Amino acid sequence: MFDFNVLKFFDINTNGVARGSPGLAVCGGIFCGNMREFIGDFSAFLDIQIASIVEFYGCIRAIEEAQEMGLTSLWVGCDFALICAAFTVRTNVPWIIRNRWNIYLNYYGKIRFRISHIFQEGIACANTLAKLGFIHREQFH
Repeated sequence: MFDFNVLKFFDINTNGVARGSPGLAVCGGIFCGNMREFIGDFSAFLDIQIASIVEFYGCIRAIEEAQEMGLTSLWVGCDFALICAAFTVRTNVPWIIRNRWNIYLNYYGKIRFRISHIFQEGIACANTLAKLGFIHREQFH
């Protein structure tokens, strides 16, 4: 495991879940400090979406929350490799969310930012938060 304490990054793990594609969808994420302490979380019900779009919404929502918290050093972990690629090849972003994505790329360009692909086992908390959105069908943090 990488030592986040060295670089003073805030760790954000995100996940999106859809029941079918298209189907009812939610996204969730958890924020940890550089000492692995809990900072915050979110879950959002997204109504009916395509599965790949839901993963992007989760990442966008995490960046929105980080911006609201004033975080300037982010390390985002997600289980969808296309999101990681979208930060280098911007055409990988689905057209339906490209405008919203570009808004947060402006913020991303002003902070220290890292993104990495992690396996499903590494985002168990984010997965649980996302699934809570199915139960409550509202946004919370």
